[in-house]
Amino acid sequence: MYKIVRKKELNPTVTLMDIEAPFVAKKAKAGQFIIFRIDEMGERVPLTVAGTDKEAGTVTIIFQKVGFTTKALGELNEGDYIRDFVGPLGKPTPVEGKKKVCVVGGGVGCAIALPSARGFKEAGAEVTVIVGFRSKDIVILEDEFKEVADHFIMMTDDGSYGRHGLVTQPLQELLEAGEQFDEVLAIGPVPMMKFVAKTTQPFGVHTSVSLNPIMIDGTGMCGGCRVTVGGET
Repeated sequence: MYKIVRKKELNPTVTLMDIEAPFVAKKAKAGQFIIFRIDEMGERVPLTVAGTDKEAGTVTIIFQKVGFTTKALGELNEGDYIRDFVGPLGKPTPVEGKKKVCVVGGGVGCAIALPSARGFKEAGAEVTVIVGFRSKDIVILEDEFKEVADHFIMMTDDGSYGRHGLVTQPLQELLEAGEQFDEVLAIGPVPMMKFVAKTTQPFGVHTSVSLNPIMIDGTGMCGGCRVTVGGET
């Protein structure tokens, strides 16, 4: 059993929790994920590791309450326990050897982008962060991003906070101004990631995105998570 030691509502639909899981906290790296079950009858749900505290032995998860299990998890409180918390799973984000990177996050995808931005910063890179949300009332993790970003740009679709527009606009401006990134990492809705990739393509900037297909076993063996990009699986 794994204890919930902290719970924080980031906005009306997104919740942060710190879970007591010392063995996972000890090994987890940026870009990896866990799979949890609330109880013995519960479904297995993957969530990206949003952060760790190795001394306290806790793992931070951030989730949007959209389905039965995430809504049930959101109803639990500090001091409650969940049945399973397996990880770390997946390949870590390759953060070493980069001098200058740009991390682009959209909506709840910012919860996945944050640990990678932190990983790049800890590896010695100069980090530019561009994040976008529909409006001010659903903004999350702004302070956390500012802690790890050398340059931070906030965008909102409706102009209610930060700059008015899409995340691709400041990215396009930076590239046209001659900014040279070793890596652009985009995490968010698929259309957003698509247009980030289209923005960087003419400049020849290596760009990575985070696709989230169906996941069953969490190890890649069942094949449910495979996607086809450009004719290659």
